[in-house]
Amino acid sequence: MSKKKLLATIVWSATLAATGAMADVTHAPLDAANRGVAAQRDDEELAIHRVLEQFRAIKIPLSTAVAIAERLHDGSRTTDVSFEISGPASYRVRTVGNERIWENVIDADTGSVTEKEISSSLRELDREDLSNIVALKSVKQELSDAVRIAEKAATGSAVAGGLVKQDGKLNFVVVIASDDRLKEVMLEPPRAGKQGATPR
Repeated sequence: MSKKKLLATIVWSATLAATGAMADVTHAPLDAANRGVAAQRDDEELAIHRVLEQFRAIKIPLSTAVAIAERLHDGSRTTDVSFEISGPASYRVRTVGNERIWENVIDADTGSVTEKEISSSLRELDREDLSNIVALKSVKQELSDAVRIAEKAATGSAVAGGLVKQDGKLNFVVVIASDDRLKEVMLEPPRAGKQGATPR
């Protein structure tokens, strides 16, 4: 398992590529270099359309996949989850507990675990991933809570979610499929002793 595989990184790169490429193309003349950017944007839009099309056909919502993965290890918490279509539609869920991190693939139609679990020690993570996991201990909100809030705020269904540190603060990032778009919702989780979550 790659040590840089936190979903937050994937979410940011995909979202920034899609939205950033559109902004670049609409504000610049379409010369040879920009044609490459336009083609990349078209490819990204097709990929997003394909993800949304397959996501609408599945039976298991992301929140159920999270619950299934957390039940595999008593007391574990989800750090990130993503919907994948590289093979049969599935969710890749990473959970943490007892100084271990586990990665499981959950079938998006049946809810069964479809691949061998990957397990590693927190000591094997890079500094950024480990820092996010340590910070998660001071947060009382679960990723499933953030998913529920984000789905309501963006009027859609969660496709992915995870932790990301921005400006020194730990946030939950949830990607929502809403109509024909993917929307990103960032929530600042309350620290232990505080109430509620702040969507941004």
